[in-house]
Amino acid sequence: MTKTITFEDFSKVDLRVGTIIEVNNFPEAKNPAYQLTIDFGELGIKISSAQITTLYKKDDLLNKQIVAVVNFTSKQIAKFMSECLVLGAVNGKDVILLNPEHKVKNGSTVL
Repeated sequence: MTKTITFEDFSKVDLRVGTIIEVNNFPEAKNPAYQLTIDFGELGIKISSAQITTLYKKDDLLNKQIVAVVNFTSKQIAKFMSECLVLGAVNGKDVILLNPEHKVKNGSTVL
């Protein structure tokens, strides 16, 4: 188990729903990954790197809604600046994306 945090700590994390609108290979990444372009509605478009190549093909990801942390500082991965963290459950070497069961408005808050 990890260190316990307060609700105030958790409330600093901005979790939002977005739709993947573009997927590109990311050959420069240390581990196999895609470069994702994600529409977060009123929050705008953000880009991210995601190590999800074992379970997802590029075409399967287009127009898929995902959950991401959108208030991290940008992180450089190779020559790419990732602007958000796409969330997924880790199952061995596979990452299963977290996503809403029903379609929601891009930018919707996750509680």
